[in-house]
Amino acid sequence: MNAELLIMFTLECDRAYLYAHPERELTPDETDRYNGARARRATGIPAQYITGHQEFWGLDLIVSPTVLIPRPETEHVVEAVLEIISSANPKQNQQQDQRPRAGAPAPHALRIVDVGTGSGAIALALAKELPNAVIHATDISAGALEVARANTARHQLSSRIEFHQTDLLSGLSGDFDFVVSNPPYVGESEEESVQLEVRKFEPRNAVFAGPTGMEVIARLIPQAQTALKPGGWLIFEISGTIADSVHKLIADWDETSIRNDLQGITRVAIARKAARG
Repeated sequence: MNAELLIMFTLECDRAYLYAHPERELTPDETDRYNGARARRATGIPAQYITGHQEFWGLDLIVSPTVLIPRPETEHVVEAVLEIISSANPKQNQQQDQRPRAGAPAPHALRIVDVGTGSGAIALALAKELPNAVIHATDISAGALEVARANTARHQLSSRIEFHQTDLLSGLSGDFDFVVSNPPYVGESEEESVQLEVRKFEPRNAVFAGPTGMEVIARLIPQAQTALKPGGWLIFEISGTIADSVHKLIADWDETSIRNDLQGITRVAIARKAARG
């Protein structure tokens, strides 16, 4: 897969072109470019940082060492949001572009905030799927927000997402329907179990939360409780090593669950804020 990505990078082509032209030979300049990319990869630099791109939810995203590389596992956060919306209103997706009947109240526009947006992956995926949603995205890193804004502009979604440079939800007004996040959740005690290229090249504050891995999540949960409207949802990515600790922190929320991914690995925590009455 890395070789394929580097060849696509070298030829500035997509996968479809690559497979449609197996006879294509590299020019001398292209060979030099490919060998240079291979040499960088051999040092451990992730292929995505070499090519500057990563796919997420069918979107081609720009990535750089200022942001965590989006991973397919994080798509489970997006799926959980869409599933909850679909369950609450099965006709939501079909009706969201229709005009209301004369005299009927305007449909409620969902308010969603992606906390620690990084490259903007989750926010962009939700903007793509929910064209009427009002989406905010936060990150403490100015460099990450620069990448996220670039991705939003590339996909012509700049009018759909409002970015905030802040720590978690600090300074944001509340009344959100969803707070979503892929926060740092790896403990420093687990560092040796993390892939070397992740430890060495991806932004440390996007991977490691502190000694236990719970430090950021422990701050996010009460902030989300304040920011959510009654009946709103908190959905965030976790790992199996912190699942028990997370479950304890959301135990007094409504409709809590911890979900596994397709490989049976603990992946997503879900909690609903109590509704009024």
